[in-house]
Amino acid sequence: MVSNENISPESLSPVVFQILLALADADLHGYGIKLEVEKRTEGAMNLGSGTLYEAIQRIEALGFIAAAPPPPDAPTGARKRNYYRLEAQGRKALGAELERMDKIVRFARRKKLLPQAR
Repeated sequence: MVSNENISPESLSPVVFQILLALADADLHGYGIKLEVEKRTEGAMNLGSGTLYEAIQRIEALGFIAAAPPPPDAPTGARKRNYYRLEAQGRKALGAELERMDKIVRFARRKKLLPQAR
C-alpha cells in the first residue's frame, strides 16, 4: 500500500535519496537501482526488495519517478523488468536535497569539523 506520507526536499529519506540519485543518469529497473545504490555506497546500503519496491511505489505516486520503456539493448527473457526514469519533479527534489546537504557540509567545514575542499 502506498503511504500518504509527504516527501519534501527537507525530508528525503536516505533510501529515497539514493533511488533518485541512481536514476539521475539513466533509466534503470529495480534490480539495477539496487546494484547502483550498493556500488555507490560501497555496500553500506543494501536495499532489500521490500524496502526498494515500497519506496519506488511511494515516489512514483508522488511523480518523482515514472515507468520507462526498456532500453533497446535490454535482454528479452521470460522475466519482465519494470524500468523507471527520474521525472522533473524528482530531479527538483534531488537538487534541493543536494543543496541542503552542501550547506551542511560547508557549515561543518567552517567549523573545522571536516577538512577543507581541495
